[in-house]
Amino acid sequence: MLGSLSEADDAVQEAWLRLSRTDAGEVENLGGWLTTVVARVSLNMLRSRNVQREEALGVHMPDPIVDRADGVDPEHEALLADSVGLALLVVLETLSPPERLAFVLHDIFAVPFDEIAPIVDRSPEAARQLASRARRRIQSENTLPDADLDTQRRVVDAFLAAAREGDFEALLEVLDPDVVLRRDVAPLGGSGEVRGARAVAGQALAYTRFGALMQPALVNGAVGAVAILDREPFAVGAFTVRGGKIVEIDILADPKRLRELDLTILES
Repeated sequence: MLGSLSEADDAVQEAWLRLSRTDAGEVENLGGWLTTVVARVSLNMLRSRNVQREEALGVHMPDPIVDRADGVDPEHEALLADSVGLALLVVLETLSPPERLAFVLHDIFAVPFDEIAPIVDRSPEAARQLASRARRRIQSENTLPDADLDTQRRVVDAFLAAAREGDFEALLEVLDPDVVLRRDVAPLGGSGEVRGARAVAGQALAYTRFGALMQPALVNGAVGAVAILDREPFAVGAFTVRGGKIVEIDILADPKRLRELDLTILES
């Protein structure tokens, strides 16, 4: 619902604080009560976040969950059990808070609309419409990758090799014609989106000038990479591969946020 590990922790802690001030014996459905409280706290956080970002430019990248390319760290398994890909999280960032909440609660956690309605202060039918609008927005984007990680890895490896070798035509071979690259900040001209295979291939070649080491990784359970420059994280990239082509690349490059990520798993 939040796309932020720290904010998720805050929301859960707030729910437990409210529970500690409540007579749990009077709560008929404790799971439903906690879901409702966490959802309402999350909704308030999303609304506050939107106000704070009204004047912000560019793309906000959600917190990625990064693991070794050869497997998921056991401590991350619980995080990933109910998680979604980074590409979907980026699209969720574009929804209104009520739309995001209705979609996540219903489509991901199967919460009925009559329970969602009071959380978003709407009727059940209006809550259904919120989720439907969100669903249409999400379906218009290529957010679901090919399920086979080996296929994803072959395509991404071919992309990275072509970028290293400066082979523009080879880059075009693995990029979908309508590929989109999103980044929060970049040393090549700020944040935002780049669309189209030729434009994205040009960006990939430009990035090779920095000479960063590309370390394969899993990002939110899908194939990705961590760029290392001068022994420090330079960027985290998540790739969405569909039909053997890269349809989306999402890059987190904010130095402050990179320093806050736990990337120690990649060192073991």
